[in-house]
Amino acid sequence: MDDTLYPLSLGINLACRKNIIDYMLEHLHIEESKVSKMCLDLYLEHGTTMAGMKALGYEFDNDEFHAYVHGRLPYEKLKQDLVLRNLLLSMPQRKIIFTNADHAHAIEVLSRLGLEDCFEGIICFETLNPLNSCRQILCKPSVEAFEAAIRIAKVDPKKTIFFDDSVRNVASGKVAGFHTVIVGRSDLVPGADHALNSIHNIREALPEIWEVEEGNQQQIIQSLAVEATVHA
Repeated sequence: MDDTLYPLSLGINLACRKNIIDYMLEHLHIEESKVSKMCLDLYLEHGTTMAGMKALGYEFDNDEFHAYVHGRLPYEKLKQDLVLRNLLLSMPQRKIIFTNADHAHAIEVLSRLGLEDCFEGIICFETLNPLNSCRQILCKPSVEAFEAAIRIAKVDPKKTIFFDDSVRNVASGKVAGFHTVIVGRSDLVPGADHALNSIHNIREALPEIWEVEEGNQQQIIQSLAVEATVHA
């Protein structure tokens, strides 16, 4: 969702990373000289910095973390996108959000973009990590997270298109069996079947979405992951 339904250039991901670092400093009391590298290293190793901190044994409330990290984001930068809204509504397939972020953040982003009624459902942090779960945090780019999303959404990955801005998420999506699209760049990356400079280019790049035969419609999973440089 993040940096997929709206451009990376808006800076939401950079603001999110800053908020994560501030949380690590203020609530977990991690040394300032170590926090930036630690934030990135945990993101790269565990999928999100949050998942990495939990794996290391840091104890904190998930909802408190999300409220701190996302509650201070500059959501005002997100504007209603009528072009994208019309594109999404014109697609005959099911459309589902798959994000590492929490539900409240996903709803806020979709509402700001004017897309809140364009998707059938949202697979998010709470979906993959139910309350009182004892296992480590499940999130993209783990193939296990994709397999869980497939079960939850009840989709056939071979008939599903997965959109994401993250190279590693796209690679994992391909391993899980999806038809994959990397968003935000013009060059193909490992595991990507298509590349889109912008999500607005869907119709030009994938006209077959609007040409499917009745009874053989593909599912569409729109991914809003906060990746590349952001860890949410």
